Amino acid sequence: MDRLQAMTAFVRVVETGSFTAAARRLHLGQPAVSKAIAQLEAQLGVQLLLRSSHGLTPTSAGQRYFERVARIVAEAEEADRAARDSTASLDGRLRVALPTTFGRIQIVPRLGPFLAAHPRLDVDIELDDRRVDLITEGIDIAIRIGPMNDSAVIAKRLAQGRRSLIATPHYLATAPLLDTPEDLPNHQAILYTRGGTLKPTFRRSDGTEMTIPLHARLHLSAAEGIRAATLAHLGLTIAADWMFQPELENGTVIRCLTDWHLTPVDLWALYPAGRLTSARARAFSDFVQHIVTMA
Repeated sequence: MDRLQAMTAFVRVVETGSFTAAARRLHLGQPAVSKAIAQLEAQLGVQLLLRSSHGLTPTSAGQRYFERVARIVAEAEEADRAARDSTASLDGRLRVALPTTFGRIQIVPRLGPFLAAHPRLDVDIELDDRRVDLITEGIDIAIRIGPMNDSAVIAKRLAQGRRSLIATPHYLATAPLLDTPEDLPNHQAILYTRGGTLKPTFRRSDGTEMTIPLHARLHLSAAEGIRAATLAHLGLTIAADWMFQPELENGTVIRCLTDWHLTPVDLWALYPAGRLTSARARAFSDFVQHIVTMA
C-alpha cells in the first residue's frame, strides 16, 4: 500500500472508529488496513491511534496528523473526480455561505435548476452577513459583496453590480427637494454602518463629480434592516440594486438622482486558501455568476 493509500486508510479509521468499518468502506481486508496504520506509525515514529475495548481514537499526534491528512485525501479524491469527468453530475455535500439578503432574494429562489442538475449533491447554505472563517467553519465557497481585502482566501470576482440611491415614492413626496447630490444633507439617510459618515462620490456623464457626506440618525448592521427601514419610508439609502430588485421592478422603491452614478459594487466568490477548489464549489460559482449576469 503506497503512502496516499495508507493516509486514506488512517483517515477512514479515525472517521469510523474501527479497522473493520474502515476496511469495509475501502473494500479491503481488515488485516491490510491494520498493517497500513502500523507502517505509518513506524515511518512517523509516533503512535497515531489508541486501541481499547471501546474502539480506536487518535492520540494527540494522531489528531494533528488527521487534520492535515484529511485535507490531502479529500483533495486527491476531488482531483480524481475532476479528471474522470468534469461534466458528470456532482455528488457529496457542498457548504455555502451567502449574505442574508442577497441569498434570500437572488439565490435561494433560483436554486431549483442547480439542484435538479445535480440530484446526488446535498447543499448546506449559511445565510449570514458576518464574514465567516471558511476554514474553521468548513465552508467550501462564500459569496461576498463589496471590497476584497482578505488575504486568507482565494477570491474570484464574479460580477459588478449597479449601486443606486434608493427611496420610496412616499418618502420622497414628504421629504425636501432632491435635485442634485448637494441636496442630500437635507435628507434622512439610512446607513449600513455602526456610526460615522458615508461619503459617496456621485459622477455624471459630463465628467462632473461630487463627494457628499451623508449623515444618518439610523445605522443598521444588516442589509435586512436597511431594507426594512427604507421600505418603512424612514429615509433614503445607497445599496446594490441586487438588494432591492423586486421592489425596483414593482415600483415600491425608485432610484434617485438617475443622472448621477455611483461606483459599482463587486461580487466575489471566495474559496479556502491552501486547498484545491472542489468541482462542487466551482459549479456553484458558475451558477451564481450566471444568475447575476442575467439579473
